[in-house]
Amino acid sequence: MTHPLILDPHRFFPAEPALRTLAARLFAEVEHLPIVSPHGHTDPAWFATNAPFEDPVSLLVWPDHYLLRMLYGQGVALEQIGLAPLGGAPTETDRRVIWRRFAEHYRAFLGTSSRFWLDYVFAGVFGLDVRLEPATADRYFESISAALATPAFRPRALFERFNIEVVATTEGALDPLAHHAALQKSGWKGRVITTFRPGDVTDPAAADFATNVAALGELTKENVASWAGYLRALENRRAFFRQHGATATDHGHPTARTADLSPAECQALLDRALSGRASAEDAELFRAQILTEMARMSCDDGMVMQLHAGVWRGHNRELVRRFGRDKGDDFPLATDYVAALKPLLDRFGNRADFTLILFTLDESTYSRELAPLASHYPCLRLGPAWWFHDSPDGILRFRRQTTEIAGFYNGVGFNDDTRAFFSIPARHDLARRVDCSYLAELAATHRLDEDEAVEVARDLAYRLPKSAYHL
Repeated sequence: MTHPLILDPHRFFPAEPALRTLAARLFAEVEHLPIVSPHGHTDPAWFATNAPFEDPVSLLVWPDHYLLRMLYGQGVALEQIGLAPLGGAPTETDRRVIWRRFAEHYRAFLGTSSRFWLDYVFAGVFGLDVRLEPATADRYFESISAALATPAFRPRALFERFNIEVVATTEGALDPLAHHAALQKSGWKGRVITTFRPGDVTDPAAADFATNVAALGELTKENVASWAGYLRALENRRAFFRQHGATATDHGHPTARTADLSPAECQALLDRALSGRASAEDAELFRAQILTEMARMSCDDGMVMQLHAGVWRGHNRELVRRFGRDKGDDFPLATDYVAALKPLLDRFGNRADFTLILFTLDESTYSRELAPLASHYPCLRLGPAWWFHDSPDGILRFRRQTTEIAGFYNGVGFNDDTRAFFSIPARHDLARRVDCSYLAELAATHRLDEDEAVEVARDLAYRLPKSAYHL
C-alpha cells in the first residue's frame, strides 16, 4: 500500500482559521518573488559545465550533512550508503540499493526540516505524488533518474525554473575560481558569484596551514612570513575574488572572539603558526586578530563580512579520522558575543559603511546579546536562523526573540546556506511561509497594519538580502 504525497497550500501557516487566512494573503504577496541566495555552498561547476546530474543518491543524499547525521545516528554506516572511508572503499556501490536503504529510514526524518524540504523537492520539483517509503523506493529512483536525464533538469534550466536571481557559492582563498571565470565568459545570463572564505590560510588549526600560506605567497608574490606581507597577500586575494563577482567574505570560527594586537605581537603569532609551534590559545588568538583585520579590509574594499560562530566542527573523532569532515558531526556551542566582539567594535563598530553579519547556533544569545548589539552598532546585522535552527519553529523563535529589540531592518532577511541545490526553493518557500505566519500574528494583534506586514514580508524575502549583500 502506498500513501499520497500532497503539499498542502496552507502548510506551516497557523492552525487558527483567521490567522491562517491572513498568513495566506501575506504569502501570496511574496510566493513568486525571485530567490536571492547570497550565501551558500552549491558547486559552481554545475552551472559552468551545465552537465546533467547523475542520480538521486549523488544529488540528494551524499552532499547533505543533515541527512548523513540522521542516518548515522540511526545506525546506518556511511559505507552502507556509498561513502568511501579515506584510503578505502564503500561496502555498497549500487545506487539503487543505497536509495532503497535511504527510503527504509526516511521515516526517521518525520517532523524535521529535512523531511519538509525533501517532500517539497519530490512533489514540487519532480512531480511525485506518493510518499517515499520502501514500497515506492524504486519508483522514486527511476522517476528521478529519468527526469535528470532531460534538458529541463540541467543546472541552468533549473536555476531559471527556480526563479533564482543570484546565487553565491563559497570558495577558499587559494581557489583559482576557474568555474566562475568560465561562467563570466559563457554568455549565460544566470548570476553565480563567489564568496571569499579564507579559513584555509587564516586558521592555524587547519590542516596544512603552513603549506597553504606558502601557496598564498606564491600566488600573490608577497613575503607571507612577515605579518605585513601576509596581510597584503590576503588583500590581493580579496581583490581577485571581487573580480569574479564576490561581494562578501565568510568566516566560520569556533567562537566570535576578536583581538586588536600590536604588529609585533601579530608577527610573533604568525611565526609560531608557520613553524607548527602554535598552541590552541595561539590559534584562537590568531583567528581573533584575523577577524579584526578582515573588518579593516572590509572598510577599505566594501565587502560584506559574515561570521558563523559557535560550532564544534568534526566532533566525532573516529568519523573524522575515517571519512574527513562535513559528515554530520558538527554541533552547537555556547558562544559569547558582547565581550568577544568588543575589540573589533571598538575600532569599526560605529562605521555605517561596514557591514558585519552575525550568525549563531547558540539561540540563548538572540535576545541577550545579538539583538541588543545589532540594534545599537551601525555595522552589525543579524543573520537569519541558521543550520540546526533553519526550521519552522527555529525561524519563529528567532523572530520572537529578536524583533521586539532589533526590529526587522537590523537583519538581512533570509539566506539558505545550503550545498543542496534542489533544496534552495524548498528552503525559501518554508522561510517565506513562516515569516508570513509571524507577521500575521503581529497584524492580527494590531502591532502593525496589514499593509505594513505586506511590505515587511517583501523585504524579508527579497529586498533585505539584496541590500545587505550589496547585490
